[in-house]
Amino acid sequence: MFPVKQPWLCKALGCYDCCIRCLGAVPYTSLLATLLCYTGVALFCGGGHEALTHTRTFVELYFARDVQDFIVLADFIKYFQYVIYGLASFFFLYGLLLLAEGFYTTSAVKQTFGEFRSTKFGRCLSLTFIILTYVLAVIWLVVFGFTAIPVLFFINMESSCHKVNILSETTLFNQQARVCMDARMYGFLPWNAVPGIVCGNTLASICKTPEFYVTYDLYICAFAGAGITLLALVSGLMFYICEVIYIYCRRFCARL
Repeated sequence: MFPVKQPWLCKALGCYDCCIRCLGAVPYTSLLATLLCYTGVALFCGGGHEALTHTRTFVELYFARDVQDFIVLADFIKYFQYVIYGLASFFFLYGLLLLAEGFYTTSAVKQTFGEFRSTKFGRCLSLTFIILTYVLAVIWLVVFGFTAIPVLFFINMESSCHKVNILSETTLFNQQARVCMDARMYGFLPWNAVPGIVCGNTLASICKTPEFYVTYDLYICAFAGAGITLLALVSGLMFYICEVIYIYCRRFCARL
């Protein structure tokens, strides 16, 4: 089912039949992939930008006394926030191209050439999108992995705080000072940073601050956004691959 070529035929068929034909030409897979892509990028860019801002304040207050200890982290945060702006702009345009290519392959070609035919331009366009989407999926797989590092840090920190609170309520009160969190182990600070590590009641008090929970939630949003974007890219890639395989199978069967 696809839109008819003659407008006068739509009037003869009626509004209901025309709507059904138009709905049949909507590329639902591309539309879903585009919506997922926009949602994931919005979560990643918004949550990641704010999480990085809070991270600088969080590290400066509790894990580093000297400015030189986190100057590298501060520069990384500043430059990566500019990268986030570029990612948001790029994926906005990419989502539009993704949706436009889906409409092209499901409606325009079917309307002009028939349901099981394709053009050289359409095949080249699909192949280009397969390569581009594959490269983007690999890049976002790496981003997804790196986004898990701060989430893992905050999960371990929350678990350590919970352990400190349990020890403070039992007879093992003196052992709570042995429970520590070292930001240097996760690459946030160099090994010569002072103090770089917090333990015991100091650690438990940090976990009760608003900065901890806000930064934790923002990193979870960024992590979820990276995962959703990766899912959208994989979905789009599978759609393009299935489309190309389907076209060549139909062409091969037509020659038999």
